[in-house]
Amino acid sequence: MTDGWDDSAKAWIASQGTDGDFSRQHVLDAPMLDRVLAAMPKVILDLGCGEGRFCRKLAGSVDHVFGIDPTEALISYAKNQGGADYVIASAEDLPFADRSFDMVISYLSLIDISDIPKALSETHRVLRPNGRFLIANLNPWTTASQSQGTPVKNPDGTTTLTMDRYLDAFPSWAEWRGIRIQNWHRPMSFYMQALLNRGFQLTHFDEPKATCGARAESYNRAPYLHIMEWQKR
Repeated sequence: MTDGWDDSAKAWIASQGTDGDFSRQHVLDAPMLDRVLAAMPKVILDLGCGEGRFCRKLAGSVDHVFGIDPTEALISYAKNQGGADYVIASAEDLPFADRSFDMVISYLSLIDISDIPKALSETHRVLRPNGRFLIANLNPWTTASQSQGTPVKNPDGTTTLTMDRYLDAFPSWAEWRGIRIQNWHRPMSFYMQALLNRGFQLTHFDEPKATCGARAESYNRAPYLHIMEWQKR
């Protein structure tokens, strides 16, 4: 059984367009780019780069950008668009030498990776000493709600989500706009402990507000994204 990305690649590319979806365009892009510019990396790896949109954003500010993704159709599209060196690969088995990168980015890709401990070990391996691991991820209350059926729309316009099994780790399926992919729910403690156990030190944490967009007000009432930056010790 696949994770759905091969079948969903075309719909995913269409959904992102040039600027990305609401979460990327109005919540995450600006603070993620700010963190990259502050670190001034010369060589950077986008872990799970998908169709390459964020790699192309980085291209003007970073000397050398690499992007990896296991989905062939996404990498093929990214190569056609340019902006980086793209490789078909998984986060659990990176085809790069030790200490190759100043920074590794995971931009909403940890929820797609089945073996997080192995992926984090590989990330630590390819980072140079004091290198940075910049992460954007869904808040776990969101992924714990994802498997509990359709959200309930209330008469006052708000939405009710049912959260269950928060402390467990499990896969579930997300569907929207012709996309059907498998995501992983894991509690925040899972990520924090896994990163600490693999030799990373937390240096930055933020839950950025939406800056604009039609959904900004409702998003800022119940935000579901966060940013973490870790340093290789």
